[in-house]
Amino acid sequence: MSSQPRYQPYTGPAAGWGALRSVTQHWLDSKQPFKNLRALLKTNQNGGFDCPGCAWGESPESGLVKFCENGAKAVNWEATRRGIGAEFFARYSVAQLREQSDYWLEHQGRLIEPLRYDAASDRYVPISWDAAFALIGEVLRNLDNPDQAEFYTSGRASNEAAFLYQLFVRSYGTNNFPDCSNMCHEASGVALGQSIGVGKGTVTFADFEHADAIFVFGQNPGTNHPRMLEPLREAVARGASVACFNPLKERGLERFQHPQHPLEMLTNESEPTSSAYFRPRLGGDMAAVRGMAKYLLQWERERPGTVFDQAFIAAHCEGLEDWLAQVEQTSWQQIEAQCGLPRAEIERAARLYAKAERVIACWAMGITQHRHSVATIHEIANLMLLRGNLGKPGAGLCPVRGHSNVQGDRTMGINERPPAFFLDALQRRFGIDMPRRPGHNTVEAIEAMLAGHSKVFIGLGGNFAQATPDSPRTQAALQQCELTVQISTKLNRSHLMHGRQALILPCLGRTDLDLQAAGPQAVTVEDSFSMVHASWGQLAPLSREMRSEPAIIAGIAQATLGAQPQDWLQLSADYRRIRALIADTIPGFANFEERLAQPGGFHLGNAAAEYRWNTASGKAQFIAHALPDELLAPQARGQDAHLVLQTLRSHDQYNTTLYGLDDRYRGVHGMREVLFINPQDIQRLGLQAGQQVDIVSLWDDGIERRVRGFTLLAYDTPPGQAAAYYPETNPLVPLASVGEGSFTPTSKFIAIRLLPSSAVQRIA
Repeated sequence: MSSQPRYQPYTGPAAGWGALRSVTQHWLDSKQPFKNLRALLKTNQNGGFDCPGCAWGESPESGLVKFCENGAKAVNWEATRRGIGAEFFARYSVAQLREQSDYWLEHQGRLIEPLRYDAASDRYVPISWDAAFALIGEVLRNLDNPDQAEFYTSGRASNEAAFLYQLFVRSYGTNNFPDCSNMCHEASGVALGQSIGVGKGTVTFADFEHADAIFVFGQNPGTNHPRMLEPLREAVARGASVACFNPLKERGLERFQHPQHPLEMLTNESEPTSSAYFRPRLGGDMAAVRGMAKYLLQWERERPGTVFDQAFIAAHCEGLEDWLAQVEQTSWQQIEAQCGLPRAEIERAARLYAKAERVIACWAMGITQHRHSVATIHEIANLMLLRGNLGKPGAGLCPVRGHSNVQGDRTMGINERPPAFFLDALQRRFGIDMPRRPGHNTVEAIEAMLAGHSKVFIGLGGNFAQATPDSPRTQAALQQCELTVQISTKLNRSHLMHGRQALILPCLGRTDLDLQAAGPQAVTVEDSFSMVHASWGQLAPLSREMRSEPAIIAGIAQATLGAQPQDWLQLSADYRRIRALIADTIPGFANFEERLAQPGGFHLGNAAAEYRWNTASGKAQFIAHALPDELLAPQARGQDAHLVLQTLRSHDQYNTTLYGLDDRYRGVHGMREVLFINPQDIQRLGLQAGQQVDIVSLWDDGIERRVRGFTLLAYDTPPGQAAAYYPETNPLVPLASVGEGSFTPTSKFIAIRLLPSSAVQRIA
């Protein structure tokens, strides 16, 4: 699937023929192409399964094909005929597997039977499900207290699995819920909760059809949310403004060739996906938005009542004067220096915003993975409140979530600091006391395992060892545990960084037919627009030993707690029973089963979109922050940084899953240990394109963080900034380098130095 290492800039549009070739390649590589073709045609369809990729929502309009290139990769990657079990692990010791690449590990196929680690042979060997559950229950019951266990959740888990998981864990006695949202959109939930009283976006898919302007901050939809490209190009075509803020020129934000438009494909034409492209410095988005606000304030004073939505502000907001005072005090010198945009560009962006009656603001991890991310999202929310761009068609706030149900998991209670009303509802329904002390987020969980305070790690999906920051320390933390349990579809690095005892429990994926005692089961997911859909697996599992996530959770719970406070096995026999409990305890899910039968599912609703502000004062908040004096954290200052690094995905990956070693849109083929760097910086540092370097991150704690043998690729990055793929560069992200108020790792702003390596990689 991967070519020889070469670097050749890509000149084509996003999607188009390149996407079709890629989909065909992955489809054939699945080793069951005809079965998978039928499955692909059921992706995101009523009666089919929800794409296991991103959380972008669906158009309510019907269509034969409702998946994108990366969605097809996700389906074919999961729905492979390759399976690995006891025979595979008899051939390879864990030490041997650690020498393999992440791509190789997952490419071996689906896990097909439960396994336990045998220290004497350094191999995983078969174990029965009953024995696996008994082992977990025994270890959990024998801990000194429930807070010594960590219960991780991946965004892939369904609503039913997530609800059952949190109910089990809280019945056990802890709120230790590190999860993947801690590492991506935690800042969005924190900031929006403070600004508008709801930690979710306020828009629906239909709003994109009515927007006069769409602002896209720190997001690369061409790779991470490809189905977003169609509404962006449609907006441009009907005359709306699409303004993109991104330090890198990303092909998906420039032009798009629609694979389902025959004439466009035959003529090799493409359409633009943006009408204005701004390239702020890394971390400079808050300053750019502050500059826009400064222009709006100037124009409002010149023509009172013509720029601000005074009626909306008077009826729904507070804190405006304090924020405007902060805007006025911020100098243009600081704004331009921090965002890297000249005033003329900032004024252009402000005029695009001011002339639009209905505006959507979107953002992703280019905004959320900074030290001042919460403040930046407050600033975006302030800008939107200023002109009443909430609660009306075509307007609102839109954090574009990553994995397909990461938002749903939080709705279901996967939250280390749950709101009191949620715990109260659980307590009333189940008649037991719920733990009230805050639990651990991802960073706190790693620290607790490193310190020996937490002794058990259970992972509901994901690849914790690779997805997290400071990889060697995270892996050491897992290896200090008494027991690690990974509930997984495929082999990954986390299985190899195991505790003294370890289990691999193979679970069904989104594409797999889920048969329980009550018959075929649907699970549900929630997308970025708060739409809840049913998902029905289509393909027969590779093995009878694979179990669904709800069934695995129920088995662990029954072995640990017995049939208290519910008969767990009865719940997992029919997921309608789980949904009934969700409807009893979580707002918005009344008549769950009946509403789920509607084509396309149902909308949970959003209080802020209905002008109900769940804040302390009952009003939306303008929240004032000074611009940061310094974007670097104190621990990285005073050191000789060569560059600032952001980590990012290639086009052939989703989160830590690597579908291949190519990145078509950036022209990279057959390699991942590369550093995208401005040619001026290569010259300034006395280096050469194609040279291999070691990358060292700067953090004043006495720990060396280094990755070796990265090839320099001359690329159009802003001077002083560089980019590289994760998870390969996660070792450079200090565990303590987190967002203020969010604990999100600052993976988009890492101070680094480059040290020459002796070898030079030859690339075509």
